[in-house]
Amino acid sequence: MSIADWATLLLQFVMLSFLAIGGVMAVAPDMHRVLVDERMLLTHDQFLTAVTIGKVSPGPNALMVAVLGYQVAGLSGAIAMSLAMVIPSATLAFYALRWTKFNAQRTGVRAFKFGSAPIVVGLLLATGLVLMKNFSSTVETIFVIVIAVIIWRTKVHLMLLMLIGATLGAIGLI
Repeated sequence: MSIADWATLLLQFVMLSFLAIGGVMAVAPDMHRVLVDERMLLTHDQFLTAVTIGKVSPGPNALMVAVLGYQVAGLSGAIAMSLAMVIPSATLAFYALRWTKFNAQRTGVRAFKFGSAPIVVGLLLATGLVLMKNFSSTVETIFVIVIAVIIWRTKVHLMLLMLIGATLGAIGLI
């Protein structure tokens, strides 16, 4: 990739960083669009691998971005893409938190906090749909929907659900 291509890619990640209201997973569909669909730097499976590694690794979900960057351009790609994703949103969050702390009673601040929740839920649902895009069977899709309902409606521990999913995958049922 040329320097201009890298600059454009990093600028796209900076812009996505400002949109990551619900965390980095909220903009995963756009990262997928940029890296897989438009630039064809990764395959869908490579993208899923990065998401999986980012989710199961201890630490923030933003580790996924480092894995994506590493897949694209090695260690320098991991560092550059991580900084492009983390620094802008962290800076915005820092100043927004300070501003809302001093203006907590304003109607606009309360409305923003109240209105952000449905936006985050919608972004995360879009992420789920993108990640499920290439499922090979309806059994996988139904399994994911059932697990989502279980998580939403019960207090079953997530580690138990992960163990069940891993077991079903290991024996070839999903």
